[in-house]
Amino acid sequence: MINIILIGGGGHCRACIDVIETEGRFKIYGIIDPNIPVGSSVLGYPIIGTDKDLPYILSDIPCVFITIGQIKNSKQRFNMFEYISNLNASIPIIRSPMAYVSQYATIDNGSIIMHGSQVGSNARIGANCIINSQSLIEHDAVISDHCHIATGAKVNGSVRIGPRCFIGSGAILREGITIGRDSIVGAGLYVPNNIPDGSVYVG
Repeated sequence: MINIILIGGGGHCRACIDVIETEGRFKIYGIIDPNIPVGSSVLGYPIIGTDKDLPYILSDIPCVFITIGQIKNSKQRFNMFEYISNLNASIPIIRSPMAYVSQYATIDNGSIIMHGSQVGSNARIGANCIINSQSLIEHDAVISDHCHIATGAKVNGSVRIGPRCFIGSGAILREGITIGRDSIVGAGLYVPNNIPDGSVYVG
């Protein structure tokens, strides 16, 4: 198995660990988190440093995955992705064997497809995205870079979601609509129409 470093040791990290262990392609070498003391652990995996240690650590173990969550905004995940990309890190795709991904879908580096989710034919998932547990990405949908599609959300056919968006748990996006960049859709909402850039949609 390939050694991998995780960046971020919070709740989303714990969920990612479960997916990584289930997938069985990577061995988690350690976790980077500036807010957890070095030497402590998350689900048995050691905290081995902070962000400032990344250049040194990546020179030895170049495979890394961002396990920072994304709810209020994408800034932290976006900035970290840019930073490690500039360090020439290897950033894989993580895909749960308990998810369904069409052979005709495309997924970019740094994204995770979590347990029970479905990605349909000709769907496109950008880089550094979270496709969370039991979410649905239907045929021909486009999820741009740095988005989080939360648990149980339904992105119907041909929906286009701009970069750095958050789609809350259980939200339903009507087929063919566009969600503008840097937007937030609240949990449990039905979205029937296009949303402009930078929106906070609460129904």
